Amino acid sequence: MKRNFALFFLFISLHLFSQSVEKTIILKDIDSNQPVEDATVYVVKSKQTLLSNAEGKVTFELKGGSNIIISHTSYVGSTVRTSILKEKENVVYLKSNLNDLDEIILSKQHPQKVLKSLIRNSVNQLIAPARLKVYSREFFKLNGNYSYYTDGLMNFQIFSKSKDFKSNILVEQNRSFGLVEEEISNNLLGYNFNNIMENYYNFKYLNPLLEPKALKDYDFLIKVYSSNKDYYVMSATPIDNAKGLLDDFKIVYDPEKKMIIEVSSVISPFTLAKSKEKTAVGSKNIYKSIFKTIYRIDGSDYYLMSSKEEIGFERIDKNKTTEIEVRNYFVTTNFSNQNYSFKESDVFKDKNLFNKKNKILTDYWTDSGLVPTDEELEIIKSIELRQE
Repeated sequence: MKRNFALFFLFISLHLFSQSVEKTIILKDIDSNQPVEDATVYVVKSKQTLLSNAEGKVTFELKGGSNIIISHTSYVGSTVRTSILKEKENVVYLKSNLNDLDEIILSKQHPQKVLKSLIRNSVNQLIAPARLKVYSREFFKLNGNYSYYTDGLMNFQIFSKSKDFKSNILVEQNRSFGLVEEEISNNLLGYNFNNIMENYYNFKYLNPLLEPKALKDYDFLIKVYSSNKDYYVMSATPIDNAKGLLDDFKIVYDPEKKMIIEVSSVISPFTLAKSKEKTAVGSKNIYKSIFKTIYRIDGSDYYLMSSKEEIGFERIDKNKTTEIEVRNYFVTTNFSNQNYSFKESDVFKDKNLFNKKNKILTDYWTDSGLVPTDEELEIIKSIELRQE
């Protein structure tokens, strides 16, 4: 009887241990108690990578225990065991890497040449061939109202010829809902999956800083990164008499490995204030432009971790103006240097997921690597209800 009871207890224990358990972590700054956004959370057992949202939240499912490795360019790295995550929502505090250094880095080379060298070396270090499992999310706003939403889970097979990166795309699952007018859909500035990896892997968003005229339009400066003394940060800011609509750029990089960690840009408020409003039919007056990419160094692996883009513009039509805003997220949840096999007919060749018929096999968005904020959840629900 005792033996049977022991076997029964062992069976129940193994059954419980084998079940997937949902874990939620909220990352906060230990000094300010504010949420930490864009932290990379790596689940060692499942090899899944997640990104904290604007609320500092990540959610994942796991069978059994695992180490969770948390990293952020502005915070001291941390490792926690899932066994200590007892509550439904578990707060993990991160200590800021902020230092008192405000040291300007002097170089014999102009920062533009330094940047060219950084890009060249980073391109050479990016792993290819490689497979990236990616979750994408896009919000579309028309005349002040959220009217369309799409997300999807896909595999990007990255390959290169002389470090000119290309990709094949296989869509595992996707969903789209909401209403987008035909005249608007042709003007969406969301992800163009045909060249998105080419842009990110070749650092094409930095091209404006590499042109000869950038030497006249921008002030370049390199400093020790105040949020992490192990990194340098290069800033490029439009000068007072620069013409056109230009961005403020920030490039965070590892000066020892000469590899780019983050690239971000935002439309310069200074040049935006000076820009003349266009009135010709078909023209666009941009009033918002935000961009950020994060690259991950994991041992010898170096690849795109995430991107975030947001653009807003007013389009001039014959008898009206149309206000359009698009917000995109892009997160690599799993990386592998192995190829996958596929049929040519399975390759996704459209520009956007909203052109593809919905394919929902699982609730993939609940394990997407990027938890929507409460505000985003409300937006998604409201768009879905309007479609019904």
